[in-house]
Parts: sequence; C-alpha cells; structure tokens
Amino acid sequence: MTDSRISVHNNWRQAAHVFQERADEYDNWYEDSLLFETELAALQQIELPLPGPKLEIGAGPGRFAEQLGVTVGIDPAPAALQRGLKRGIIGVAAIGEQLPFKSETAGTLFLLFTLCFLGDPGRVLDECRRVLKSDGRLVIGQVPAHSHWGQQLENKKKKGNPYYKHAHFYTIEDTLTILRQADFSLLESHSTLMEPPGSAERLEVAQQGINEQAGFCVLVAGKKANHQRSLIPHS
Repeated sequence: MTDSRISVHNNWRQAAHVFQERADEYDNWYEDSLLFETELAALQQIELPLPGPKLEIGAGPGRFAEQLGVTVGIDPAPAALQRGLKRGIIGVAAIGEQLPFKSETAGTLFLLFTLCFLGDPGRVLDECRRVLKSDGRLVIGQVPAHSHWGQQLENKKKKGNPYYKHAHFYTIEDTLTILRQADFSLLESHSTLMEPPGSAERLEVAQQGINEQAGFCVLVAGKKANHQRSLIPHS
C-alpha cells in the first residue's frame, strides 16, 4: 500500500470510529435542533433541479438524507447507517475515495459536513465526477473555516473534542479550488447562520451567494464538459 493510500485509510478510519461508537448520541443531537432546521432550510432553497437517484456521502444517521429525498447513504460507520435504515435510507458501508458504484449512475451527490473528514478531498471529487451523470449535480454543505462557527469547531478540535479531533476545516475558497481541480463548475450557492454561535433564536432565511463569514454555506456544482482526467495524483 502506498503512503497516500495509507493516509486515506487511516484518516477515514479515525474519523469514522467516533461516529461508530457514538451513533446514538450523534443522531439524538438533531432532535428539536434549530441549527439543523436552519441548515436544512438552506439546502431546501436550492433552485436548480436535483435529479435522481440521489446519494449522500457521509450520510451518517440519515437526518438530512430523509428530508432531501436521498435513497442511498454512504458511510464507513455501520452503526450510523443502521439509524439511517430506520428512516428508509439504503446504507452502503464505503468511503468516498472508493465509491462502489458504476460510472454515470447518480443524478445528485450530497457532501454535507463531510469534506472536513476526508483523507483526500480531490480523490473523492474525482469519484463524484465519475459516478455522476453528465447533467448530475454535486451539493456541498460546509462550515467555512474562518467564520465564527468554523472557529468554534477549530477550538473544539484543539481541545480534543472526539467528533472533530481528526477534522480539517476548509475555507470556501479552498473548496472552490478543489472543485475546479476536479473540473466542476459552481452553479448556485447559499449562505446562512450569519449570527455567531449561541445567538440564533429563530429559523434564518439563507442568502443567495457565498459569504465566508456565514456559519453554513451550500455550493451546487456541475461537471464541466471538457474534462480530461489528470495523470497527476492528488497530494
């Protein structure tokens, strides 16, 4: 196994371990959560059509998948997938770097709060491109690293929080660079959670466009038609 393969292997295993061991705790966090409702509302404001079949990479217990019409959830933590199964989500134990699907079979792929846990984001996006149909959509939902919310998560990581111990947080510009390198084009975006952590008291309506200071950003991307797969491996 090469060094890069070892790095990918170790990263997803370390990140997945806590979600395997704490599947019930993580799932229950979503109950009556205004934060979840606000993030979901931003995703539901996407105007572009999102064709099926819909798959989510890093689906966990399937809270978002259930509300977004996702049929298949991919996650390396079987205990989390079991929770999703109760919500009607077909679970596949796998990692984003090695998707067990044929090329051009998915209409929409979701990466929600998953980018920060990936061992090799570039390789995952290459896999997304391979699996997506020519008119498919890639939907990324993330907490920008430089926002108040991102800084809060970074502080939790530094203090050894089990959920974020192995996370790496990206700015939106970082994510746009990764998208461009994988030959995806940004088609639509939304930003929400403009108030700092602890200040949200009601459901927030997402703004169109990208705001690095927002606590949650939604990016919708499509495949570029003139893609030629790079022979240079991702670092």
